Amino acid sequence: MQVYNSLTRTKEPLPPAPGPVRMYVCGPTVYQRIHVGNARPFVVFLWMRNWLRAKGYEATLVENITDVNDKIYDAARAQGIPSAELAERATRWYLEDTDGLGLGRPDVEPLATETIPEIVALIEELVERGLAYESQGDVYFRVAAYPAYGELSGAKPEDMVAQEPSDLKEDPRDFALWKATKPGEDTFWESPWGRGRPGWHIECSAMAEKHLGPEFELHGGGLDLRFPHHENEVAQSRGAGRPFARMWAHNGMLELAQEKMSKSLGNIVSLHDALERWGREPLLLLFLGAHYRQPVEFSEDAMEQAKAQWDDFRTAFRVAERRPSAFGWSDFARALDDDFNTPNALAMLHDWRSAGQLELLGRGLTVFGLPSPQAVQVPGHVSESLFGKVTARLEAPAEVRELAERRQEARAAREVEEADRLRAEIDAAGWEVQDVAEGFRLVPRGR
Repeated sequence: MQVYNSLTRTKEPLPPAPGPVRMYVCGPTVYQRIHVGNARPFVVFLWMRNWLRAKGYEATLVENITDVNDKIYDAARAQGIPSAELAERATRWYLEDTDGLGLGRPDVEPLATETIPEIVALIEELVERGLAYESQGDVYFRVAAYPAYGELSGAKPEDMVAQEPSDLKEDPRDFALWKATKPGEDTFWESPWGRGRPGWHIECSAMAEKHLGPEFELHGGGLDLRFPHHENEVAQSRGAGRPFARMWAHNGMLELAQEKMSKSLGNIVSLHDALERWGREPLLLLFLGAHYRQPVEFSEDAMEQAKAQWDDFRTAFRVAERRPSAFGWSDFARALDDDFNTPNALAMLHDWRSAGQLELLGRGLTVFGLPSPQAVQVPGHVSESLFGKVTARLEAPAEVRELAERRQEARAAREVEEADRLRAEIDAAGWEVQDVAEGFRLVPRGR
């Protein structure tokens, strides 16, 4: 399997199975419900991990949670509650909402606040090496002392502007590793430089090393993190003598009207609301339809199209005649092995659907945590996927089954208008009645 390495700007092979392949992905800063764009790296790198495991790899995924940050302080102050309370509440929201995607969890989800000793120790090393300096309780990374700064993002030091303006810095390009406690901040930790808390970038360097070691195979995250966050991680970790990540993979952004979805722009749709409205399957298909490195448009039209695709897949058993497909499983695997090309894989799923190749279709859908059409046919059916068990939706309520039985009687009596009226009632209840040789089948309608 090969992956595009953002550091070298080329596709590079992963080590042969069984690896290991250890992956670290930057997770959310928790101060409100995450938006749909935040869900994309969560989905993409879980898919990657599970595909690697299916290929015989020992794959591990660590995805952090940043639970101390300026944004958390600001949001908590606006709500009049302690910052730790808000962070804990928003962490629960994050876990609940991403559980709704039905893909399972990363192997480790460390909190920044649980990694303070490792963070302080790493900062001390950087100070000892002359790559960091203390200034009135703050500690800053000395960018000028790290000549390789900018290699990951392509940014040139002479063209950079101040990341965090401060009169305490030697150089406007320097960035904070440790921040002294300021008025209005209600959490702090002791350190050699006084009470304070970590900067954002150093948290990930420390958490990655704690859970994956000083060197690991792949670091992932959103494209918007490449600079300055990931650039700073490289400088911190390699400056401290760690090889750190060998490869970097960045997913494209989710866009509303060609504008990046972000909390700062205020143009967000929460994952919770999207799942409530559309369900998980259309959202996963939206992500499948674009290569992970490219942007994805999130709109009413895009979600309607994804919903229509899911309706096609869940009713694939209706295809009257099975025919050969131009694609086999090896073609599907080849697409995913080539920088995880999900659009090509999705095209093959559609071909298998139209060809009535339900076995291949079901096997392919479960790669992405979607139930097979066979599972959808049988209410309550549980099928195995790379993500564990995928359960088809629940059996139709008794009142809906009664409507379907009355409709069957009306059809037998050739009461066409009554049969149509009962079908409309069943539709309104969220179910689709299908006429089959043994009578009828009830299938939940897509949202």
